[in-house]
Order: sequence, then C-alpha cells, then structure tokens
Amino acid sequence: MAVIAPSPRVRPSPFYEATIADGVSGFTVYNHMLMPTSYGDPEAEYDRLINGVAMWDVAVERQVELRGPDAGRLAQRLCARNISDMPIGMGWYVAVCDHRGVLMNDPILLKLAEDRYWLSIADSDVKWHARAVASERDMNVEVFEPDVSPLAVQGPKSFDVVAALFGDWIRDMKYFEVRETTLGDIPIAVARSGWSKQGGFELYLMDGSRGKDLWNRVKEAGAPWDIGPGNPNQSERVESGLLSWGTDTDDETNPFEVRMGKFVDLDANYIGAEALRRIKAEGVKRKQVGLKLDEGASRAPIIRWAEARLDDRPVGHMTTNAWSPRLSRNIGLCLISREVEHGGTLQITLGDETVEAEVCALPFL
Repeated sequence: MAVIAPSPRVRPSPFYEATIADGVSGFTVYNHMLMPTSYGDPEAEYDRLINGVAMWDVAVERQVELRGPDAGRLAQRLCARNISDMPIGMGWYVAVCDHRGVLMNDPILLKLAEDRYWLSIADSDVKWHARAVASERDMNVEVFEPDVSPLAVQGPKSFDVVAALFGDWIRDMKYFEVRETTLGDIPIAVARSGWSKQGGFELYLMDGSRGKDLWNRVKEAGAPWDIGPGNPNQSERVESGLLSWGTDTDDETNPFEVRMGKFVDLDANYIGAEALRRIKAEGVKRKQVGLKLDEGASRAPIIRWAEARLDDRPVGHMTTNAWSPRLSRNIGLCLISREVEHGGTLQITLGDETVEAEVCALPFL
C-alpha cells in the first residue's frame, strides 16, 4: 500500500489527531498540508452532506492576511473586482489574476476591518505574490499567514448544529458573512460559507493549539443530528458545478472561461485588468460546461484532463469527473471550445474505453 512519506514540507492540520481518532483513511496534499479525503465509507459521507450534516477538516484552506493602512489598496490591486464598497464583516468571491488575465487563485476575500483582510485561498502560493506586489508598490501593509484554520460544518442540518454551538443568531447570517466570536475560551470567526451547495458554515479556528478541542465540541454538539466526518466531496462538488482551481484550470484559463465573469469588474484597477478587457473585447475562446457520460459507462476512476473530441476533432478536455449518486451516472466538468453547443455529443476517452457524453449547462442539480 502506497503512503505519503512524512516530510517537514507537508504540515498536519490542528485537527489532524482528531481526524485520526475518527478513522480517517486517506489524505491528499493541498497548500503544503495534509487534507483528509476519506473516512472509509464514501456513500455515508456523501449521504451526510446531502441529507444531514458533516464536519470537515479544511485547515488547508489557508488565509493570507493583509494588515495595515494599505491593506485595502493591496486587496484591490490583487482582486479583479471593485471592492471599494465592500462592507466590514463580509466575504466576496474574487479572481486573482496575473498580468495575462490568467486565473491564479479564486479565493474568498474576507474584510474583517478597514485595515485587515483575509484571502481564503485555493491551492496556490498567493502569499508570495501579494508580498511582491506590496513591495513593488511600496505599500504600508503586512502580508502573512495567520494562525487560522477552518473547520467546515456542511449539510442541511448544519444550521441546527452551529446554532447549538453559538446561538440562534447564526440563522440570520447572510451568505459569506463573517463574525469573530468565541466558543467558550476558543477564539473563532464564524462564516456562513463552505465548499458545497448544501448550506453550512466554516469555523475559523484562531488558535492552532485548540484543534482537537474544537473538533470534539462540534462532534458533541452535532451528535443529536448524527454528525460525522467527511471532506470536500468530489461527487457533490461536480454535481453542483463548483470550480476547483488547479483541477479545472490550466496555465491559460481566464475567469470568463470558468463562469466567473459576473465577479469581474472591467473598470477597476487591478493586476490583469487590461488583459481581461482585451479578452472580453476579442471574445472568450473556451467555456466550462457539464458532461453527462453515457449511462452504460462503468464507474470510471477520477481522470484529469481527458481529451474531448467532436466528430473526431479535439475541442477541449474533460477536466474532472465523478459518479453522481443522485443522477446514477458518471458526470464531468469540461473546458471546451465556445463553438460546441449544449445538447451536442462528444467522445471522451476514459482509460481503455471511449464513451459518448452529452454537453449540458451547469450546475447539474
């Protein structure tokens, strides 16, 4: 059995010991950290997310803190969205691009104060990029990774569990709203967010020494609703059409190609703005769509960037795939030429078999 070799380059999370105690059976590496990928019962983990409540160690969702008089200036320079009227205590989905307009990360930008922001990042080293931009612009701002580690509580019963922990005020929170509070003596920032479409919260632990304490308190509070461990779920995320930066994107992908156009402000001043204006004017070359694979296809393993062909001509790639329990078929996300229409049929190579796939809009459900 292959294992990930221990290395000081790969850090455990503050919840690591708790996940071991709860039977974690697999990990991946994300943002130089170990992230649980399974607890040995994928069907139960999926069912808890869709019908109940699950708790996830997502400490790998690192924060890049911008703090100081120029924190807002730096955030605006990094984010392809006009944040001038962003309220304190809210999070916004943003695109971080390079000078070509290529998507470098798709974080949630959280505004905690006028001089304090968090970029809650996907799997890339945004901290170094932000530091370089701040230095080049001679900005008065600190850029660092704070001691902050999210634990997600996701699923339709998550509101009951988080209300049992903090009180019914959480039921009135807006989507992406964030509030700093405590759970006993554990410092927490509660955000109504999470990488699923089933509803939920992320509890941003602000003291890494208390990971096991927080995990067990959430577990105890969730017991009446049969809470159990899980992880960002591949089947649910594909069904819901959620973008995974670095999985569904390559070194040429711009925000318009992956349905982020509504989060891009072409009039704001940020890195990549000129390139994005040009891309928009010239016309976007690719688009992200869904694929419903032939119902006779076997449950294929997750395959990255399988070639998609139309009439024996390459037109793009299926970037990821999953078995959908709710649709009882293989589905996938595809980055494909704009010319391909919804309802059309493509050929996808999955291992040793080539299957037909129907092009459809996202999300699937």
